[in-house]
Amino acid sequence: MMHMLTLITVLSLVVFLFLFFLIRLFFTLQRKKMETKNKGSTQVGFVVDTFHELVSKLKEKERELEDLRKRAEERAWSVELYNENILQSVPSGVVSFDQESRIRKMNTAAEHILEMKESDILMKKYHEVFHSPITELIDKREAVERAEVSYLTSSGKRIWLGLTVSPLKDSTDKNIGRLLIFTDLTELKAFQSQMELRERLSNLGEMSAGIAHELRNPLTVISGYAKMVSKRVDDSMKPAVEAISKEVAVMDRIITDFLSFAKPTDLIASDVDLKDLLEGCLNSIKQTSGGMNVSVNVGLLPHIKADEVLLRQACTNLLQNAIESMPEGGDLKITGFMDDHICISITDTGHGIQESIRDKIFLPFYTTKERGTGLGLAIVHKIIVSHGGEIKVETGDKGTSFTIRFPKKLIVS
Repeated sequence: MMHMLTLITVLSLVVFLFLFFLIRLFFTLQRKKMETKNKGSTQVGFVVDTFHELVSKLKEKERELEDLRKRAEERAWSVELYNENILQSVPSGVVSFDQESRIRKMNTAAEHILEMKESDILMKKYHEVFHSPITELIDKREAVERAEVSYLTSSGKRIWLGLTVSPLKDSTDKNIGRLLIFTDLTELKAFQSQMELRERLSNLGEMSAGIAHELRNPLTVISGYAKMVSKRVDDSMKPAVEAISKEVAVMDRIITDFLSFAKPTDLIASDVDLKDLLEGCLNSIKQTSGGMNVSVNVGLLPHIKADEVLLRQACTNLLQNAIESMPEGGDLKITGFMDDHICISITDTGHGIQESIRDKIFLPFYTTKERGTGLGLAIVHKIIVSHGGEIKVETGDKGTSFTIRFPKKLIVS
């Protein structure tokens, strides 16, 4: 558009100069004629009329050129506005930098993904706004065709980005800066992790069910002999026999949990009031929640078609984990809400989950508890998935939040 305006300006100047020299030429010729004809009065009138006619044409051309200039400016503004609308409407984040690596533009998607405001970062150097690994990619001053990186936003939220870094050029192919384009891959990564976890758990469950049955048989024999021995030994040996019986009971509980995890989940669907179910789960563990500040806001949850026994087991397990993470007391918050799913959120203010183990918490036999079996969250995950739902975890220094999401198709009509 700037080229068009420049062209119009040049044309205006050419037309003006042309008319100016035409007038001078005309006056020169007329002067010579008038000199040869003794400057008659008729010639003077002719010159005056011709002059006014030329001036009128000149003004008309000026008006036409002014009209062209205005239309060119309007078109330039329209194209610029259209390009801005495109930039702000694309779902990918776009950030542009000038030759001095200062931020010159950030679109709406970039603001949303990175949790920033364009007005807060304009004209700042990129290393003042971003951090590793984005800064490292920009530091290389090379084009990046495709990279997937884990990035921590200013609020502490961990996201996955698929990004490219490319030169920014003008209409003459001159390099005027760089362009960072990125897409939020967090949901896609979470979905891939869920699918991988489902496959691993399915394979492990099929393989381990037989092993669990084989372990239970010798345990039953050991338990039976322990009871016989306890009746025949003197009092000094009874503590040792009782210790054997307790350990057998612990192993039997582990095998029971493992069989519960390994066997196929057959849902016995019924009309479940999620509000009543959660309140019932709270009542079942209230004796262990002393010193907790418990808040419940689940009034918006609907009735769904689900297996009430299994959902109660899953929710109770999550609530018990939340309480155990706050041995010195804290805040336990249960929230129900609707977006594009039916959501139940259980949040605590406990010690949180270390980042290095977050991807392992739903795996069987993985536990950080001294006496834990490592099957609790694995069973929870299996129950939620068997209902067509998913479970997500967000954690940090100030606590942990587990969010269960069920599809709306489960709502009782």
